Amino acid sequence: MVADISNKKLAIASVLLAAANLMVVLDMTIANVSVPHIAGGLAVSGNEGTYVITSYAVAEAISVPLTGWLASRFGSLRVFCMAILLFGVFSAMCGMAMNLGFLVTSRVLQGLAGGPIMPLAQTLLMLIFPKEKQMKAMAIWSMTTLVAPILGPILGGFICDAWGWPWIFLINIPLAILCSICAWVLLKPFETPLQKIKIDIVGLLLLVVFVGSLQFMLDEGQKLDWFSSYEIIALAATALLGFIAFLIWELTEKNPIVDLQVFRYRGFTISVLTISLTFGAFFGSIVLTPLWLQLNMDYTATSAGFVMAMNGVFALMAAPIAAMMTGKFDLRKLVSIGILWMAGVTFMRSFNSSDMTFFQIAVPLLFQGIALPFFFIPLSGLALSSVNPQQIASAAGLMNFLRTLAGAFATSIVTTAWNTQATVYRTDIVGVMQPHPEIPIALLNNMVESQSVVLATNHIFMRLTVVFVIAAIVVWFAPKPSQIANPMEAAH
Repeated sequence: MVADISNKKLAIASVLLAAANLMVVLDMTIANVSVPHIAGGLAVSGNEGTYVITSYAVAEAISVPLTGWLASRFGSLRVFCMAILLFGVFSAMCGMAMNLGFLVTSRVLQGLAGGPIMPLAQTLLMLIFPKEKQMKAMAIWSMTTLVAPILGPILGGFICDAWGWPWIFLINIPLAILCSICAWVLLKPFETPLQKIKIDIVGLLLLVVFVGSLQFMLDEGQKLDWFSSYEIIALAATALLGFIAFLIWELTEKNPIVDLQVFRYRGFTISVLTISLTFGAFFGSIVLTPLWLQLNMDYTATSAGFVMAMNGVFALMAAPIAAMMTGKFDLRKLVSIGILWMAGVTFMRSFNSSDMTFFQIAVPLLFQGIALPFFFIPLSGLALSSVNPQQIASAAGLMNFLRTLAGAFATSIVTTAWNTQATVYRTDIVGVMQPHPEIPIALLNNMVESQSVVLATNHIFMRLTVVFVIAAIVVWFAPKPSQIANPMEAAH
């Protein structure tokens, strides 16, 4: 495609595309510190409140593999603009929700709309920039992806405390309208050609069935006492059979919705496994931390947001260094060092106490951020450099799908294990505690509750440390990679 755009329009279009990408990535983290507010506002438990996170992540993961087909069938720009408009509509529905069921449904629809926006923002940036300036396009895309985790918790906390949780969704509406209309007006010359490609409907349905069943089982398992419930058994069986059917169908379908053939490359398979383990453990920790701070440490959503934002400060500074080192060192070594760094920080965080100060909690997160680009950029490069050039698009889509799915599953597993472990510690403490006549029962109960939750939090962080260490070992099963000519392009 040959098209031209003035420098002024290029700058405006770049800001709009970056803003759209930022909006979608922001919605992954902005709800993390808002869960206690949402749970309280809708009169549900904190564990149920996390459905707001998992429903969005699963829906987004499911729609990402559809991006290529949608762009080919209807045009990248048309799909991008329509996805943003729908994202705004479903954001409005989230903000108007009066019960958890409607909110979760709206978040599912929001996630389905948001899935194609990130890859299409990247695609359109690459199209509008001249070839010699495409590295700048990738820098813009990468910066918004890294900035969002910093802004998300702070913005979410401030909005919840100042205006109420519905506004974390309602603020998307004007931005969605602006980005959609302006992108359509400015970028019409860059619309991609249309192709009538058959969609793999059966594969899509099987994907929805097995992923949805598995996620619902993880969300509801604790409440229904796991496999003592026929509903959980049915969900587990559906997920297993759906997964087997999905594998068989996708491996034999001529135009599969997910190209599983890329798993024949050992480097890609090991990289994706490492990404899933690491991102799952990391995402589980950033969901658990604000829950703990707000429910048991009396932090406001704003304060919890500032704590969580520490993850992104050094990450933003370290990203260019990590990208530069990617082309000069064994990628497995960089990835392993980055993950072990995260393991070390998480291990330090497994010795929390109920009288910790803000800085004692925030400083480890600040230094953990250094490791994020050293894990993400080289590992993405290792994965995509392992496949044939014509399969990079499919490999990138599948990698993002599994990474997002790992975050959703980790959220359910971590919050369930946290609540279960808190109950175990509460029982243990009560069993050895001697009542004191001068201490009121209510105060005693609060002390027991606080200590059991702190111990459960430490227990989960210790388990996550083990997952990080396993991931750091797993990456070494990948073959030694060849040199990557363009690390930033391969990484994204």
